[in-house]
Amino acid sequence: MKLFKQLLLIPALLLLFGNAEAQIAVKGETIYTMAGDPITDGVVLIKDGKIERVGAASSVNIPSNYEVHEAKVVTPGLIDAHSVVGLAGYLNQDHDQDQLETSSAIQPELRAIDAYNAREKLVHYLRDNGITTVHTGHGPGALISGQTMIVKTAGETVDESVVVPAKMLAFTLGSNLSRAISKPGTRSKGIAMLRQELIKAQDYLEKRNSEEDYSKDLGMEALADLLEGKLTALVTVHKANDIMTALRLQEEFGFPMVLDGVAESYLVMDEIKESGFPVIVHPTMIRTGGDAKNASMETAGKLYEAGIPVAFQSGFEGYVPKTRVVLFEAGVAAANGLGKENALKMLTIDAARLLNIHDRVGSLEAGKDADIAMFDGDPLEYVTNITGVIINGEKVK
Repeated sequence: MKLFKQLLLIPALLLLFGNAEAQIAVKGETIYTMAGDPITDGVVLIKDGKIERVGAASSVNIPSNYEVHEAKVVTPGLIDAHSVVGLAGYLNQDHDQDQLETSSAIQPELRAIDAYNAREKLVHYLRDNGITTVHTGHGPGALISGQTMIVKTAGETVDESVVVPAKMLAFTLGSNLSRAISKPGTRSKGIAMLRQELIKAQDYLEKRNSEEDYSKDLGMEALADLLEGKLTALVTVHKANDIMTALRLQEEFGFPMVLDGVAESYLVMDEIKESGFPVIVHPTMIRTGGDAKNASMETAGKLYEAGIPVAFQSGFEGYVPKTRVVLFEAGVAAANGLGKENALKMLTIDAARLLNIHDRVGSLEAGKDADIAMFDGDPLEYVTNITGVIINGEKVK
């Protein structure tokens, strides 16, 4: 009977251990590790979803049971630091447009994780272009449109994709508020509404941290988390005067902040640098209109040269397919003062640091998630092809 029970356990054990990720070796003529100088004729070993070892082919022994892939250029998986994919879909119809709720101008309680569709074709589109990690969620258009999250571009469900379920609160300042929302008529009115909600959140936080009873409010919970530093304000703002308003609002309430868009940042570069806040710069090829009418293709290079932490985004577009590819945006920025090496850093390790996920992604180092993009040429040349993508040690392209 004992032997019979042991035999019954064998199928279960096979199921348990048979699902381990493949063991893979990626060979590259050039490997950009983002943790040091590029490696010529290098190898990345992958085991159980993690990077096992990185080095020159002459010093790395590839075990015989490893599946070998070769590429001309190998980089860490690329990171899109701000998007709405997964909430906004490629069909551009009501049923796949969840990035902006228009019933109110201030809705910090809305969670991206409750609307994200891991099977959305736009997510797969980004993945096939080498983007393996995306910071996505509720988009610009409301004073506070909701929360954001960080996901991998693999997985069939949000639970399989999620890296950070709640990362930031999406704010919008200036005149780029959606026409569909009952909104303030002037900039002053909008900031007054935000200040009033943040003052309420201060009182709410005091009650939450005390022993007195209080009525739980989801919106106040999110704003209290912001004031405690558990969430970060992602403030989409373009005009120089609105950037200064964002800095004043932050100084008054002391919440962590990331500036987003900042088309006119070159007019207040010193003030941004002094504040210490990082920037997710507008897409290099953004349509120059509205508050972003003075955007420049040189902005990314100027921010980087000034020593301001910066990353690329696909952002939000009000037309099909409602996304861009940060790889292409980086290529144009590289040709407009940023340079290739800096552009690759902003697509990988710099974006990972800005999002505080650099312990997992952003560089090819032992112990990190095995997220890899493979190319048949210079990654920043438009004619180059993506020849393979690996996420969490699994081939997805």
